[in-house]
Amino acid sequence: MIVFRQKGYHAASLNDLGAAMNLSAGSIYKAFKDKRSLFLQVFERYLLLRNAELRRRLQPLDSGRAKIAELLQFYLDSARAVEGRRGCLVVTSAIELQTLDGALAQRIGQVVSRNQGLLVSLLEQGQQDGSISATLDVEAAAGLIICLAYGLRVAGKVRDVANEQQTLALALKVLG
Repeated sequence: MIVFRQKGYHAASLNDLGAAMNLSAGSIYKAFKDKRSLFLQVFERYLLLRNAELRRRLQPLDSGRAKIAELLQFYLDSARAVEGRRGCLVVTSAIELQTLDGALAQRIGQVVSRNQGLLVSLLEQGQQDGSISATLDVEAAAGLIICLAYGLRVAGKVRDVANEQQTLALALKVLG
């Protein structure tokens, strides 16, 4: 997983993957049909782990605004230090595979759509509980938050995000 996150799909060689898994190239091909099938399993595992951690962090919170704030904090935390330098497998794959592999691009598109749907539901929850302005266009706000969250992951590949708490406060200010 770390090799794909750091290097991307195409730059991850079988030697890199074998070294990370302590397997020879032959053993990799015995366990997986090809590099693509290995990547798909890694991608699904990455989603499972990330989604479980996000659910764990959101579960105890009551308001939609608090959940959006925690979601943004989750992305800020993910963009920091070693975790940030490894990168986000969804963002990396969306950029790298969009035009090169239609089936993978479709799967990545589903993940992005699902993430945007989660944001819409959290924003609607916030409108219902009064923690987010009732006049907010939740679809547009969800799109903005997706751009911010994924942008944080891109920025985290290069350096830590400066003024994290001010960034989070500014993002939440948009919600009214």
